[in-house]
Amino acid sequence: MAGEDKVKNKAEELKGKVEKKVGEATDNEQLEAEGKGKEVKGGLKQAGEKAKDALTGDEDKK
Repeated sequence: MAGEDKVKNKAEELKGKVEKKVGEATDNEQLEAEGKGKEVKGGLKQAGEKAKDALTGDEDKK
């Protein structure tokens, strides 16, 4: 399950990066801001998963 969560979090981060770049390219500030938010959210979730792995001793699952 943790591996599945990591994939979802990375996908959310990448989707955010794409949305942010599309927003920049089209001069759409709202899309850019939404993309940046998704990117940050995905990154924070990934950090949480890594911290959880470190606490449970599952460091090889990074």
